[in-house]
Amino acid sequence: MRNRLLETRRTGRKARTSHAQVVDELGKAIVAGTYPVGSILPGDVELAQRFKVSRTVLRETMKTLAAKGMVVAKARVGTRVTEKNLWNMFDSEIISWHFDHGVTEEFLLQLYDIRLAVEPFAAGLVAERANADNIATLRALALDMAEPGHTTESLALADLKFHLAIADASHNPFMRTLGSLIEAALVGMFRLSTPQSQNGFSTIAETHMRIVDAIVAGDVVGARKAMEDVIIEGREHIREAYAALAKVPV
Repeated sequence: MRNRLLETRRTGRKARTSHAQVVDELGKAIVAGTYPVGSILPGDVELAQRFKVSRTVLRETMKTLAAKGMVVAKARVGTRVTEKNLWNMFDSEIISWHFDHGVTEEFLLQLYDIRLAVEPFAAGLVAERANADNIATLRALALDMAEPGHTTESLALADLKFHLAIADASHNPFMRTLGSLIEAALVGMFRLSTPQSQNGFSTIAETHMRIVDAIVAGDVVGARKAMEDVIIEGREHIREAYAALAKVPV
């Protein structure tokens, strides 16, 4: 599955500008530790030669990385890689670069921490605010998960669409900005699922329909609980997958 879902809101790689390409390459190198925290990035001359771009493109690149919190420029010193706690971990590119490098169990479980903190409340908002169109969309998306013939990737995409629709139906634009976190968590869960844990996906339509039923009933507490159950189940899939990987002989 790799980053195919994560790419749904990013410009295709072949169509990217020189600026976007350099941002991508340097961003991935920083996340991978090629340029570790506290290190100084190569100067403009070296980077311009490496990427075959102008200094104007490099200046825009550094502005972009600085806006993400990953670097800071200092006069007569250079551009330094910042501490990770300063990075904007809500940024979809930063999340994608972590997947390019190889995510850890800790990283994915931290994503689920944020989901648990936000999505159940969002589901409660939907129970209060959803209109008829919102409900019809959510019901259709939950039913789509029950369709036979899903691949792991298509089921992950169906799951993603449902959770993004919940964010939209909350009628709170801040909820939609969390889409990259939701997407990354789901990508991680489905990519890492073991054959044993995949058996749990057989109930995915049912567990998501419980959210819809609570929303239709205007049951705020029930909607929150149903969403919490779905996220906790996903978190358990992550733990199962890493436990299985730990048992594989090296």
